[in-house]
Amino acid sequence: MQRTDHPLLSPSLGSHKTLTSFHFGRPGAGPKVYMQASLHADELPAMLVVHHLMGLLRAAEAAGQLRGQVVLVPVANPIGLAQRLDHKAMGRFELGSSENFNRQFPDLAAAVAPMVASTLGPDPLANVALVRQAMGQHLQAQRPSTELQSLRLALLQLAHDADHVLDLHCDCEAVMHLYTEDGCWPALAPLAQLLGSQAVLLAQGSGGRSFDECLSGPWWQLPDILGLSEASTPLPQACCSATVELRGEGDVSHALAAADAGALLGFLQHAQVVAGPVPALPAARCEPTPLAGSQTLRAALAGLVVFAAQPGDRLRQGELVAEVIDPVAQHTERVLAGVDGVLYARIRERYVTAGGELGKIAGATPFRTGPLLGD
Repeated sequence: MQRTDHPLLSPSLGSHKTLTSFHFGRPGAGPKVYMQASLHADELPAMLVVHHLMGLLRAAEAAGQLRGQVVLVPVANPIGLAQRLDHKAMGRFELGSSENFNRQFPDLAAAVAPMVASTLGPDPLANVALVRQAMGQHLQAQRPSTELQSLRLALLQLAHDADHVLDLHCDCEAVMHLYTEDGCWPALAPLAQLLGSQAVLLAQGSGGRSFDECLSGPWWQLPDILGLSEASTPLPQACCSATVELRGEGDVSHALAAADAGALLGFLQHAQVVAGPVPALPAARCEPTPLAGSQTLRAALAGLVVFAAQPGDRLRQGELVAEVIDPVAQHTERVLAGVDGVLYARIRERYVTAGGELGKIAGATPFRTGPLLGD
């Protein structure tokens, strides 16, 4: 194992943060998998999962079982981790810019398209190598002007040439679920099965330029931008990425983290990065559904929230999900499921303002258009 510290741009005199990565195996020896924890810095289960996974990888490396390379970043957002306001963690948005830490990553497809347009040819593996080289050159040439930009750049420099990228998050109160792009499925089906995911949300570009799609997106975007023919200039989906939602914010326990770390090690064995007996896949707990079919439930009025449905419940359209109670007006709003599907996430707070989000149901029929991610 090798530890590398990556200094971030100092935002102010006397202030300096560092991103730390841990590298297992030998670069270029086989497939590369990159994982990072808690890019939204107040989503803490991922940090404990990576802590447990590091122990498993140290043992695998000592036993000579590393066939490829694994890069782990256990604290992907030292900026957000240091942000607190009135004793509350503020890890989703940078306070200085109000930017979501997991949005507005650069458009790598647009950046590298002119760099590779005249060099791609009939060999798919050679094309992958050329695109990755161009990505690396582009990132190396960047000169960030803010601490946040330097964080985004450091993360991309670590991950841009990975075959698999797993961005480990969590929701407020939730069951295990993951988001990925159409082109990454079913390659990531073993991951969902090993983790016991109860919802898999698919999209081909969900908007917002999240970290995972910044890395998987170029492989389907470049053929469109350059007008590549699959027959003459093949470019495979060389990076399969996913945002893995490790249940809810309060699900920080050694039992859960150890089980999730074991599942991630099993995925590394399936991906032929770690040698050893490949674990049998458990039965899938769900079928993938389109992110465009996910319903975000909102309150029409402000009030106290009393949930009638729990995360993981399978709901039918019209079933009661929650009541929003205004004790002043003595009014109760019944919030009903608008689609059939699994309630995979809900808020932790029990007071909501008018228009506020209450929960999400994974429906099977697309009905939304435009940007599909929340703030």
